[in-house]
Amino acid sequence: MYAIIDIETTGSQPAQDRITEIAIFIHDGEKVVDKYNTLINPQRPIPYFISQLTGITDEMVQDAPKFYEVAKDIVEFTDGKVFVAHNVRFDYSFIKKEFADLGYTFQRKTLCTVRLSRSLIPGLPSYSLGKLCHSIDIPLNQRHRAIGDAEATAKLFDKLIKINRPVVDGNMHMASEASEKLLKQEIKTSLLPPNIKKEQVDALPMMPGVYYFYNEAGEVIYVGKSINIKKRIIQHFNIDYKSRKSLEFKNSIADITYELMGNELVALLFESAEIKRMKPHYNRQQRRSVFNTGIFVYEDGNGYKRLTFGSVNKADNVSMTPLIALSNQFKAKGFLFHKVAKYNLCQKLCDLYKTNGACFDYQVHQCQGACIGQESPEEYNKRVDAAIDSITYEHNSFVIVGKGREPGEKSVVVVEHGTYLGFGFVDETFSAQSMEDFKGAIKRYNDNKDIQQLIRGHMRGKHKDKVIVFE
Repeated sequence: MYAIIDIETTGSQPAQDRITEIAIFIHDGEKVVDKYNTLINPQRPIPYFISQLTGITDEMVQDAPKFYEVAKDIVEFTDGKVFVAHNVRFDYSFIKKEFADLGYTFQRKTLCTVRLSRSLIPGLPSYSLGKLCHSIDIPLNQRHRAIGDAEATAKLFDKLIKINRPVVDGNMHMASEASEKLLKQEIKTSLLPPNIKKEQVDALPMMPGVYYFYNEAGEVIYVGKSINIKKRIIQHFNIDYKSRKSLEFKNSIADITYELMGNELVALLFESAEIKRMKPHYNRQQRRSVFNTGIFVYEDGNGYKRLTFGSVNKADNVSMTPLIALSNQFKAKGFLFHKVAKYNLCQKLCDLYKTNGACFDYQVHQCQGACIGQESPEEYNKRVDAAIDSITYEHNSFVIVGKGREPGEKSVVVVEHGTYLGFGFVDETFSAQSMEDFKGAIKRYNDNKDIQQLIRGHMRGKHKDKVIVFE
């Protein structure tokens, strides 16, 4: 038995929006045998543009039952049945969230008519409900109302299962078995993107690496990494969606490729580099690839270590090599303010407060007076060194040797004079006597704040990699 469902909502995000209408058509595998439909009071205003789209207004739902008043009906109508919908994750996520707010776990097997349509009617220009129904001559009345869309989905479902029931030599039993087998397969894969086949997911490796999602135009739309590629990608597909955008992202995935990396650190480094190179549409973190502003350190004439910020090409009495590179001066100032607060440094000595006298923090008793010589350079510099240690590597030049992509192979990550140079893979018999030997074994990649944070985090964590230090 199948419960074919459509809902209307106050918006596209289950975490904050609510259901305004639900329709359920019960299909026994041969025909529709029952139906249920009701408006629902969402207990919040319906946005004007939503009312324009659905025709459902605040006045219409004012006297409608609240969700908790119809929850029992929904449970009973769907109990023991497969939850069917067009883009099933949208409707299923909303209903699960409504029940979760009531303290009830709603769980049903699901089937997506978008996936089923792509499987049985390939090559159509669009699989949106409206255009799909138009393509195969299914009447769609009351568009964007739950009752109209659910009825059209029920007719679509009916047509789809009959497409898959060719009568072979008059044998209806064999035809029915073929249809049932397909539906069972689609139920198992209902959470996959419409264009992704189960065989593609089954073939993914359970190993560390970087994976790529492509759209139908062959464009990379997302880059990710994992210590278990297959497990992570399945997690992508199984989670309840949080917004319309996340559903669009999932539905736009048309292909998957991957690169094995051997271990998590190298996967992290390569992922960051690929995101900066490709700037995929659905990657928001680490897309920035230009880091023009640096944090520098120098010692002034009174012996105080001074932190400052400026162009990465800055040379005025400051080391040419920044402690860390950031995207702009606004980010750099925010970074320094954080270090001043955490390590009780002087704003004046960090070029954050311009004055000939005491800094503002000294006046409110938060600075110990290095700005006016009241605190000794020796005492002040201890805290500056602690701040520097938090943003630099423990060693100046070193190589991290980790697990490779296959037996007999090792990965090498090279940092020289505090600058990340890149990574590569070598045979486990590779013998290096100097930093130059390791540098010849890697592919060069850009250094930046994101990379530095990844390597520092790895070095400070519990890792089993071999670290070779060159002083």
